[in-house]
Amino acid sequence: MWQRVQTLYLALATALIASLFFCDKAEGIRFTAYVPYLIFIIIITLLNFLALTTYKHRIFQLRTAGLAAIITIAFQIWLGVDFAFTHGDVLFRMTAVFPVVAAIFDFLAVRGIAADELMVRSASRLRGSRRKK
Repeated sequence: MWQRVQTLYLALATALIASLFFCDKAEGIRFTAYVPYLIFIIIITLLNFLALTTYKHRIFQLRTAGLAAIITIAFQIWLGVDFAFTHGDVLFRMTAVFPVVAAIFDFLAVRGIAADELMVRSASRLRGSRRKK
């Protein structure tokens, strides 16, 4: 499991999103204070954790990590819109960009999982052609 680089990408993405439970979005405003943000964080964390633990089922892992990346990008866009429409008196913290970094890690993991799946299919195709002869 830990030999694959995409597992490390998924672990980093899960850790970044899970850290949002304990971080502030802005000075004195926690991510968990706003219920829709909390729901997004829970869903993304569960999807990343599910993708991290289903390493034996590559297609399911690929789809779960891709879905987590898409939802994470949507969450980051929502944070960006929230940042754009708040008044100038609120300063956002660096943790507000954690979702975009986690989405990058998710996309890198999807690339790695897809490469593994192609390699396994190629190897099984080669093994299958030897048996037929």
